[in-house]
Amino acid sequence: FASYYGDHMVLQKKPSGAVVWGHGELGAMVTVTLSGPSGLIIMGKTAQVKGHSGTWTTVLDPMDQGGPYALTAEQGLENMTLRDIYFGDVWLCSGQSNMAMTVLQVANASQELAAAAHYPYVRIFAAAPARSDVELEDLEQIDLPWSIPTAAENLGHGNFTYFSAVCWLLGRSLYEALGSPIGLVEVAWGGTPIEAWSSRQVLQACGLPEDKGREGPQISLWHGACFNLKPSLCFAPPLNLALSSSTSPHQHLSGPQVPSVLWNAMIHPLLNMTLRGVAWYQGEPPFLSPGVEQPPLSHRALTSPSFWGTGEANAFLNTDHYNCTFPALIADWRWAFHTGSAGQTEPLLPFGFVQLSTYRHRSADDSFARLRWHQTADLGVVPNVRMPNTFMAVAMDLGDEQSPYGSIHPRDKQNVAHRLLLGARAVAYGDKDLVFQGPYPTRAILEVTRGLLNVTYSQALICRQRDAQAFEVRSGIFSPKSYEREGNTDVGFSLPQVCCSSQVSPCQWLPAPVVAVGSHTVTLALSGCRMLVLGLRYAWAEWPCEYQACPLYNPQGLPAPPFL
Repeated sequence: FASYYGDHMVLQKKPSGAVVWGHGELGAMVTVTLSGPSGLIIMGKTAQVKGHSGTWTTVLDPMDQGGPYALTAEQGLENMTLRDIYFGDVWLCSGQSNMAMTVLQVANASQELAAAAHYPYVRIFAAAPARSDVELEDLEQIDLPWSIPTAAENLGHGNFTYFSAVCWLLGRSLYEALGSPIGLVEVAWGGTPIEAWSSRQVLQACGLPEDKGREGPQISLWHGACFNLKPSLCFAPPLNLALSSSTSPHQHLSGPQVPSVLWNAMIHPLLNMTLRGVAWYQGEPPFLSPGVEQPPLSHRALTSPSFWGTGEANAFLNTDHYNCTFPALIADWRWAFHTGSAGQTEPLLPFGFVQLSTYRHRSADDSFARLRWHQTADLGVVPNVRMPNTFMAVAMDLGDEQSPYGSIHPRDKQNVAHRLLLGARAVAYGDKDLVFQGPYPTRAILEVTRGLLNVTYSQALICRQRDAQAFEVRSGIFSPKSYEREGNTDVGFSLPQVCCSSQVSPCQWLPAPVVAVGSHTVTLALSGCRMLVLGLRYAWAEWPCEYQACPLYNPQGLPAPPFL
């Protein structure tokens, strides 16, 4: 069997068929059998070993949820049996250090770890961080083979190693909601930009150089054997040490910046796996020493020894390409997993993600705000036309300035997982009556004589505080280019803002204080704006509000997302 099949694993249940593959002697026939607890054979498949690397692949018939089963592969006189296998839903969890934060590191960690014993049918697996300059056929190394969750051995293994708290809490909640076994596959590495997780095709589609990086000799070669072939049809040959290297646990926070090296080593090997969904948490900048007040970051500061990780990620690297790279990555992963699994992973694979949280409490930099906006393909909410079948957990109200792991790593992963769960239930599992996102504006009406702007929202509103800086309007002549050039000069909280125009001076963002909050409407005062309103923005700051205290929520407790 390939490296990521093992005892205790979860395979995808029906309506999809689980893909099973492995290695063998070229030309030989492999017989695969699935048997129940009594040993009775339920299903048999045969596959021939093919290809330059000698692999076989078969697709099991769709199975109802449940188990335990045994899966045996036989070639001649040799055989291997995997036991305690269940069929359920398999979710892939990927990203950088906030996805890699373990259950040991979150709020109420001891309580969460103690509860692990109640979830023996949520099975966990973690790939080891690895990079490669060509697409690999199989994982080089595994941090955690398929396991039944335990407090000490796996969920509480260490910091930023395994197992992912966000992934575990989401999977545990899915099990509670669905009653089906859940398989969780963690593939994460701290400090890594989206470009490292992207295939060459994504970089080309977004106009990014394919050899951009600061790691000198590790720059990708781009000459793998599968350069022009579909991932389901070809895999690169085994690598020598000059081309590939796995990493030790202490490097989990300092991932590579080179394009495609994580796609090659950590995602491409998994493409044959039949999946139910993906959870993604990526985009935050590198890990700073906790307790140290940080000035706005220059490139020199970003790469200085004061960082606990060396990766810029995308809050400071190619920020304004993220509105292309992220939707392109989603579409590319979907196509790759669909074709790699012989069509068993659905083509519009549900894809959930966490919108960027907070970092520096008072910062003049608007990189975080821009990246949050770009995470939605500049449309504010998901799913949308550019990002169908996606869902988002807003996290800008979950800041944690006292986190011992640095404020970039907030410890409240329970609310993050709960918000992802709501999206997964609504988008992936079709619970149409479930409210899974916060209120979003649908129209704005200007009362010129009274100097007011009435903003109507899609849902009922709960106002937790009236921050005078929450909304902003923008004055002057506005264009996307001038906006990118000027940036945001506000410091501290920034929630409603509007844009006015005199057709003379450049645009300036001005506070638009909240005058009243109705059931679905927010009324803003435009006292500082006596010209044409050109723009309105909300929560446009690196740290928009205190913990669970942004101005606007819905009755279900979900925050209104930022918008521009």
